[in-house]
Amino acid sequence: MARKQVYLDNAATTPIAPEVVDAMLPILKDYYGNPSSSHAFGRSVRAQVEYARRSIAKHLKATPAEIVFTSGGTEADNMAIRCSLKELNIKHAITTDIEHHAVLDTMESVCSEHSIALSKVRLDEKGYVDIVHLEELLANNERSFVSIMHANNEIGNLIDLDEVSELCTKYNAVFHSDTVQTMAHYTFDFSKTKIDFATCSAHKFHGPKGIGFLYINKNLKIPSLLIGGGQERGLRAGTENVYGIVGLAKAMDLAYEDVAAHEVHVKTLKLHMMDRFESELPNVSFNGDPRGNALYTVLNVALPPTEKAGMLLFNLDINGVGASGGSACSSGAAISSHVLAGIQSDPMRPAVRFSFSRYTTKEEVDYAVDCVLEFYNS
Repeated sequence: MARKQVYLDNAATTPIAPEVVDAMLPILKDYYGNPSSSHAFGRSVRAQVEYARRSIAKHLKATPAEIVFTSGGTEADNMAIRCSLKELNIKHAITTDIEHHAVLDTMESVCSEHSIALSKVRLDEKGYVDIVHLEELLANNERSFVSIMHANNEIGNLIDLDEVSELCTKYNAVFHSDTVQTMAHYTFDFSKTKIDFATCSAHKFHGPKGIGFLYINKNLKIPSLLIGGGQERGLRAGTENVYGIVGLAKAMDLAYEDVAAHEVHVKTLKLHMMDRFESELPNVSFNGDPRGNALYTVLNVALPPTEKAGMLLFNLDINGVGASGGSACSSGAAISSHVLAGIQSDPMRPAVRFSFSRYTTKEEVDYAVDCVLEFYNS
């Protein structure tokens, strides 16, 4: 089998789109003024920032004032959690055991620091949030802050944002969702969905790294996480990453040109990979519920137990296939996945997360499957 280069770790980061690079280059070369400066150099750069903000807000059916630029999803999650738990008279917090560490670790740290009770919503055997238990927690506690991700970054399970937001509204709870894996992969209407905070990181949809935003519902008032400047209407100190902001807006424009076609293309690849594994590798299974209410860009494969499991990802890498053994942000560390532990996945089964993008081809998927089959048959 001829060696190829196949990238199937798009949940970790995506290749930047050529159109995004083209949009950023003029900013890097010609728009060097500080957007906070009052002279013409600064004003021209400020115009680029505000044009991007308006474009993003339009896609999300939000107002421009509800978009606050950050360095990415982790900062956005921290801002929503830390500022809310400190300033919004929160007495109780709710999350799950399978959140991204940017949420889970932050929630646990801030709740401990401020003596706020923290509850974890139960999950079913496939990793779905138990909505009945969530309502019990909301009904039986004082005003809560709820942080539940829209789609899990390892197994792909989705929540119904409208269902959870309506429940939080019923009990006067503040609702934050880490939407890093779903932003620009699904459509959103924040004029109707009663969510308080949502997060974005541009590099998850072919934009540049180091830029994202926090959506803050206009009915909420929170302080800045970072202090030392009045940028972003006093909500995020620090000179704006202008070329990143322009790249983010362009990447979102490209994503929303035809979201439905993108989903069809990627979901077809995911289902093809599942079909091949099920027909050609005995005793294979999948973590989460990939044929159910799941993110179409992620497939977490639970492979048959093998004594050489520790060599699987290394073998894929040697053959040119980039994939992950769990959450990308901790995939290089010698620790087990807290998500797979949270859904009580069989620890004897090596788990590989394959994740796809608009640039992924059927031939690349077939090559990756062939590499896994060769590993098991050798």
